[in-house]
Amino acid sequence: MRSLLDATRTDGYPATVVAVGVDRECPAEGHAADEGIPSFRVALRDFEDRTAWDRALTDAVAAHEPDLVVSAGFMKILGSAFLERFAGRIINTHPALLPSFPGAHAVADALAYGVKVTGSTVHLVDGGVDTGPILAQEAVQVLDDDDEDTLHERIKVVERRLLAEMVAAVATRGVVSDGRKAVIPGDRT
Repeated sequence: MRSLLDATRTDGYPATVVAVGVDRECPAEGHAADEGIPSFRVALRDFEDRTAWDRALTDAVAAHEPDLVVSAGFMKILGSAFLERFAGRIINTHPALLPSFPGAHAVADALAYGVKVTGSTVHLVDGGVDTGPILAQEAVQVLDDDDEDTLHERIKVVERRLLAEMVAAVATRGVVSDGRKAVIPGDRT
């Protein structure tokens, strides 16, 4: 989140953050406050069930009228109301080269499998877990002495830059999605 906020302060960056939503206490709330950006928290534990939480989250995000929803570090599966309301406009990051190693343990899974290359993926969100159409990917070499922390830190460096690039690209050129394939018109710079 911090890297995206930093990118929006760059001259000529084509997007702004209109609000920051979280599902638990986290640094993003402080980052938003530092920037004078509204924030809100919709915690699953505060609702009777996931359906009620999904509706509340959908309403809270919709109140800010975003053109694009960025799910960065939001480790909950989004519900059907949210996915329907913001279909084709939700971007997520993942610390692996999807479709390899989906889910919450991607870095550990990559190390356990013994891959020599993993990386970062930016993708559109659909109803599955890390199954949406891929917008961009970049490889990160797995070093022989890597552990989960060292590898994840190198992936996050790539992920932060790639997310800012993809938000800018989608903001200026849009995205065309047809089934499994997503294309941002024009050359990626």
